[in-house]
Amino acid sequence: MKNDIYDLRDIKILVDSFYGEVQKDTLIGGIFHGAIQNWPVHLEKMYTFWQTVLLGKHTYSGSPFSPHAQMQLDTIHFERWLYLWTKTIDTYFEGETAEEAKWRAEKMASLFLIKIEHLRNQGSKSLT
Repeated sequence: MKNDIYDLRDIKILVDSFYGEVQKDTLIGGIFHGAIQNWPVHLEKMYTFWQTVLLGKHTYSGSPFSPHAQMQLDTIHFERWLYLWTKTIDTYFEGETAEEAKWRAEKMASLFLIKIEHLRNQGSKSLT
């Protein structure tokens, strides 16, 4: 039986497993390898981000959209990201917080894509 996402240990399992899949992925792996210079630092930041989002611990500070603003990302990239995220959650977890993690990722992907397309189409300054 799988457990829900309860604490930082669970967040680390989720984030480490997810990014392990991302790094191997033929579609988005190269994008992440090109954008992330220091994987341990990035993973630590993701632990705090998801701990804040899912567990209400308020350990993250920053602007999650900013690093994505100038990247050449399209719908297909966000779909793959969501597929890998959902697959990782379903592999390790089940429960209310696990479902919330999938829902929040869907909303975040939609918002990021809208903002990126707006920046491209309008040539405007960043919406960070």
